[in-house]
Amino acid sequence: MNATLACVLVLAAGTYAFRLAGPVLHGRVELPARVQELLTVGATVLLVALLATGALTEGQGLAGWARPAGVLFGGILAWRKAPFVVVVVGAATATALLRLAGVP
Repeated sequence: MNATLACVLVLAAGTYAFRLAGPVLHGRVELPARVQELLTVGATVLLVALLATGALTEGQGLAGWARPAGVLFGGILAWRKAPFVVVVVGAATATALLRLAGVP
């Protein structure tokens, strides 16, 4: 067995163990309210960081202004409780129109 296969198997077992831990420990471990609040905030921060990275960068540099503007427009539509399809199509349309107008 080569080292790559061994690493893949170890990572697969670890992933399975993490996925199994939730159902197995549900009801046995009680987290304090403060820890639950911090986990919620942490998940939100990670999602916002992922959104910012995807919206603002391309390769090693700035993605330009059209993409962040389209993401902002999609965010506004989502905040106004528009259907998911409308949010995605609206963000893509806003970005495309800005790029058509010459905004990088």
